[in-house]
Amino acid sequence: MKRIAVVGASLAGVRAAQELRAQGYDGGIVLIGAEPHLPYDRPPLSKGFLAGTASRESLDLLDTSDLASLALDFRLGVEATALEPANRRVVLSDGTSVHADGVVLATGGRARTLPGFEGAFVLRTVDDALALRAALLPGARVVVVGAGFIGAEVASTCRSLGLDVVVLEALEAPLAPVLGPALAGVCARLHRDHGTDLRCGVQVAGLSPAGVSLASGEVVPADVVVTGVGMTPATAWLAGSGLKVGNGVHTDEGLVTSLPSVVAVGDVARYGGRRHEHWTNASEQAPVAVANLLAGHTTRTYVPSGYVWSDQYSGTLQLAGHPRPDDTLTFVEGDASSPSFAATFTRDGVTVGVCAWNNAKLFNRLRRPLRQAAAV
Repeated sequence: MKRIAVVGASLAGVRAAQELRAQGYDGGIVLIGAEPHLPYDRPPLSKGFLAGTASRESLDLLDTSDLASLALDFRLGVEATALEPANRRVVLSDGTSVHADGVVLATGGRARTLPGFEGAFVLRTVDDALALRAALLPGARVVVVGAGFIGAEVASTCRSLGLDVVVLEALEAPLAPVLGPALAGVCARLHRDHGTDLRCGVQVAGLSPAGVSLASGEVVPADVVVTGVGMTPATAWLAGSGLKVGNGVHTDEGLVTSLPSVVAVGDVARYGGRRHEHWTNASEQAPVAVANLLAGHTTRTYVPSGYVWSDQYSGTLQLAGHPRPDDTLTFVEGDASSPSFAATFTRDGVTVGVCAWNNAKLFNRLRRPLRQAAAV
């Protein structure tokens, strides 16, 4: 392969470029990004960057030495509009195209929006964060729709700025399908302990001049409304490419699409019927996808670690493995009401996950057998 196009200047895209060089590829690498910015890290957008305590430069994924060693051909501020495998070409929105013998799809996605919430803030890009940060004026009343990780982190940051915050969640408990009832209760308690008005089991209807209208007819007053209801994989541009898409780009367990010269990584990759939207997943997939791309067929398979973390209010929630809400949760240290704890999830007597709140040391120890099992 003389040239490889990495479509998406995201964490997954950058890791893929780094891995190409690490695995000995010395051909051309074109990194295509829809945003005009150099690649940056997204997790701080809902935390320090939104609060104004982290600089724009601190988000950068590449430093000067990286830029020199990777020898990337950047095409930033342009979107990929078509993939033409027969012509080995990626067509761009500015009318140009990139010829490539191999393609890494790392396009991620866009923040999902809700009908009736046109004009509400979302948080996916650095520009989203800048726009929201400018609106968080002293005394502003903030309503966050969605109590997932992004919603919880935005609420936490807004409370740290001294703002009144209401979080509206359709589920009976935040993150219950992911964490199970006990840990969902921990997340609910965190909101309430820090002065956030968490309202679960409510259905929103849309924006009104005064705030957020609920299906019940009630209006929740708001000066700033943020929706955090997930993301939509960026796959529309692949129409006509021959690739199978639907809730992401479909790949095998090695992140290889139906075309051996095209692999997918990050939030957009649906491997073996699964798709994960986590920072760790985007970072860990690159070595496998790149190895298979360079080999021309699937030689390695990807086994996700399932590691997720979220900084909320006074601490950090960590989760690893692949637990289900109905798994047995056993506290190894502390309990659900403790300022710190660590626990395991078991299924049929086998540990399938670990979690912790403000207890990184014990979490890492409990997580070690999961890592060893994944390696095997």
